[in-house]
Amino acid sequence: MSLFATLGRAAALALLLVAGPALADIAPSDAQRHTAQEVADSLIHGHYSEVKLDDDWSQQAFKHYLDVLDGQRAYLLRSDIDEFNDLRTRLDEAVLDGELAPAYALYERYQQRVEARLEWLLARLDKGLDFTFDDDQRMILDRSEMPWPADEAELDAYWTKRLKNSALELSISREDAAKDAAAAKDDAASNEEAPSSDADVVEEKEKTIEETLRQRYEGQLNRLRQTNAEDVFDLFMTAVTDTIDPHTDYFSPRESEDFDIQMKLSLEGIGALLQADGEYVKVSSLVAGGPAEKAGALKPADRIIGVGQEGEEIVNVVGMRLDEVVDMIRGPKGSVVRLEIVPGQAMDMTRSKVIEITRDTVKLEDQAAQSEVVEIQRDDGTHRVGVIKVPAFYVDFDAWQAGEEDYRSTTRDVAKEIEKLRDKNVEGIVLDLRNNGGGALQEANSMLGLFIDRGPTVQVRDARGRINLYGDTDSGTLYDGPLVVLVNRLSASASEIFAGAIQDYGRGLVVGSNTFGKGTVQTLNELDLGQIKLTRAKFYRISGDSTQNRGVAPDIEFPSLVDPETIGESSLDNALGWDSVRKVQYRQYGDPRRYLETLRERHRQRADDHPNFHYLERHAALAKRLREQHTSVSLNREQRRRETQAREDEQLALENERRDALGLEPLENWIDSRSQDEEDEPQPLERAPLSEAAEILLDFSRLESGIQFAEHAK
Repeated sequence: MSLFATLGRAAALALLLVAGPALADIAPSDAQRHTAQEVADSLIHGHYSEVKLDDDWSQQAFKHYLDVLDGQRAYLLRSDIDEFNDLRTRLDEAVLDGELAPAYALYERYQQRVEARLEWLLARLDKGLDFTFDDDQRMILDRSEMPWPADEAELDAYWTKRLKNSALELSISREDAAKDAAAAKDDAASNEEAPSSDADVVEEKEKTIEETLRQRYEGQLNRLRQTNAEDVFDLFMTAVTDTIDPHTDYFSPRESEDFDIQMKLSLEGIGALLQADGEYVKVSSLVAGGPAEKAGALKPADRIIGVGQEGEEIVNVVGMRLDEVVDMIRGPKGSVVRLEIVPGQAMDMTRSKVIEITRDTVKLEDQAAQSEVVEIQRDDGTHRVGVIKVPAFYVDFDAWQAGEEDYRSTTRDVAKEIEKLRDKNVEGIVLDLRNNGGGALQEANSMLGLFIDRGPTVQVRDARGRINLYGDTDSGTLYDGPLVVLVNRLSASASEIFAGAIQDYGRGLVVGSNTFGKGTVQTLNELDLGQIKLTRAKFYRISGDSTQNRGVAPDIEFPSLVDPETIGESSLDNALGWDSVRKVQYRQYGDPRRYLETLRERHRQRADDHPNFHYLERHAALAKRLREQHTSVSLNREQRRRETQAREDEQLALENERRDALGLEPLENWIDSRSQDEEDEPQPLERAPLSEAAEILLDFSRLESGIQFAEHAK
C-alpha cells in the first residue's frame, strides 16, 4: 500500500538482539479469524468485480502470499513449498472460515528461514570478510521467476554473492565519497572558503564495512524477532486483497489511523507517496505543494535505501517493510529527515546520494492554482498565452459544509486566474495538469463547467452495473477561447476525467504523455480489526471509454522522463482492465482533431530543432534499453566500475549534447545532473513541455481563425 511518507524520530536500533516472541506464540486470535471472514465477505459482496474465493483464486493467492513473503526466492526452499503445497487450494477456506493457522504456519517457516539466514550472515561477518572482487562472478538482480532453491547449499552460494555484492557496493560508495570530499576540500581551499558539509561526508574514524553490515543485519534480526500476530495477519490480509486489485487494501488498526490522518492532510512529513519495490522502497509520486516537491531533490521512481534523523546516523532500510520506513520518515513539522536515495535513472545501487528535507504539513494554499503568461515569438511579433497550473483538485470541505461563501476550491481559484489572464489579453489558455494526482471529483465536474455550458462529465458504474451520470449543471461558461490541457504520466484520477471530457467535447486539445490510468473508485469499510479499502466502482468517459489502465491518450504525444513500465496503473499487479460502456448524449463544441495532422507536423518540426525535446525522446529510448540490458551485476570491482561508467557515459553524453545546444557548460559526471539548478537554464527541461503546449495552442488558435501558416514555418 502507499502512504504519505511522513512520525517522529525512529528509535535507535538496539545493539543487543532482543529475543522476541517464540514462534508458537504467533497464533491467530478470535478477532483476526472473524476479521478474515469479514474481508472475504467484503470482497465477495462489495467489490466492483465478480470475486470468487475458490480453488482457482486460492492458487493465485498462494503464489502472491509467497511473493509477499519471499519474492526474490532468497529464504524458502523447494521442500518448504512442497510441504505447504496443500495451501494452494486451501487459502479460500482460510479466509472464508477464518482458519488462519495454516497461513500462519507458512509464515513461521519463513521467519525461521530468515532468522537462520541472518544468523548465518552475522557468523560470516564475525570471521571477517576476505572478498577480493577480482573474479568473474555475476549476481542476477531479479530472481522472482527463478525456481525455488533446492537446498541450503544453493542458498549459501547465492547469499555469499549477495554479501559480496553488499560489501562491494559499500566499498565503491565510500571510495567515491572520499574522492568527492577531497575534491570539495580542494575547491574550498583554492577559493579560500570553508569546506562545505559535503566535504565532511567521510569521517576519519569511519566504521568498517563489516561493522556497517553487522549493524544492518542485527537491525533486521531484531525487527524480525519483534514480529507479532498482528504483523502476520496484516501481511496475509494484504496478500489476500492484492490478488483482487492494487487499490483494494486491508488496513490494520494502526494503519487505519494513519490513513484517516492522511485524508485530513494534517500528517506532518515530506509529502511523498511510497510503494514497495522488491527489497526497496520506491517513490511513486510527490504530493503537490509538499516539502519534497518544493525541495526538488526527490523524484518519482527514486529508491530510498537509508533514513536518518538530523544529527544522527543514516539507517539502512533495504529489506525493511514499507510501514517501518514510513514511520522513520515521518516527524514533527520543522524537523529534518536525511534520505539516502538512488535516483530512478541510476543503473547501479552504488550511485546513492544523501538529501535533506525539512518536514512540514501540506496546506490547502500550497496546492492552489496559479497562472502566468508565456510569450511566444513569431514572425509577426510577440504572442501571449496564459498558463494555469492546477496541482490538485481540492476543496475546503469544512468551510463548504459550514456554508461559508468564500471557501477555497480548485474551481474558484481557477476562475480567478482566468479573469487575471483575460485582463492580460492572452490569446488562449493552457491548463497544466502535470503531476496532478486527482482529488475531489466534484471539483473536476465544476471546473469543467468553466469551459462548457452545462453537460455530463463522467459516468460511474457500480458492481451491479448501474451507471450514475455526473456533470456540470450551471449554465454559461467563463472561458470559451482556445484551450489546451497538458498532462503527463502522473496525471491521475480526477485529472484524467477532466482531460478526457475536454477531449470528448471537442472543447480543446490534450497534449503531453499518456496519463496514469487510475479509473476506479474506492470506499472505506470498518472491520472488527481495522478497515478495508475496497474498489466499488469504475469511471467511464462520456464517450463510454474507461480511463482505467489505459489512461487518456493525448492528441499530441510528448516524450517523458517517467518510465511507464515502472509508474502507472498498467505497471501494477492485478490492475483491473480497460473496457467501455455506452456513450451518453452530449454537445460537441468543436472538432480540434481535424487539425491534428497539421498540428503534429508543426510540433514535429519544432521538436526536431529543440534540444530539450530531442533529449527527452532519446532519453526515453536509452532508459528502456539500459533497463532491459541490466539484468545482473558484476562482482569484479573493475568490471563493475567499467559497466557502470559505460552506462553513465551514455547518459552523460546525451545530457551534455542538450546542454551544448542550449549554450550551457558541460557536466563532468552524469550524477551531477540531478543537482543542477534548472532556474539557471535559459530553457529548463521542465519547461519544455509547457512551452511547446503554448506553441501548439497558438497554432490551434490560428487554424480555428482560418489564418494560414507560411510554408515551412516553425
